[in-house]
Amino acid sequence: QVQLVESGGGLVQAGDSLRLSCAASGRTFSNYAMGWFRQAPGKEREFVAAISRLGSLVYVTGSVKGRFTISRDNAKNTLYLQMNTLKPEDTAVYYCAAAGPKTNNYYYTRSHEYNYWGQGTQVTVSS
Repeated sequence: QVQLVESGGGLVQAGDSLRLSCAASGRTFSNYAMGWFRQAPGKEREFVAAISRLGSLVYVTGSVKGRFTISRDNAKNTLYLQMNTLKPEDTAVYYCAAAGPKTNNYYYTRSHEYNYWGQGTQVTVSS
């Protein structure tokens, strides 16, 4: 089992920045590809960003490209999502997820490829 706990959400104004963290425990963190998803009220959960287990490959969805950065610190068992120039449409509950254990070093963009999920952290961006 892998336990994931997100933190860092909050209420900010448009144009502000936030950094989300996801603390992992229970298994060897570096064996898991990681991802961030979000779900806005009344909408389906959507992919935001993903990172390979060693951190060398990353991918972010088009709507946040150039504003959001995903990273990880395997020594600290922590995943990050740096969010800059936030917009009201970024308002959602943000979830981190783990896929694995993996022997490859790749990222995953579809929710069904992830087998562990955190409880989510709320991000609200006011205009």
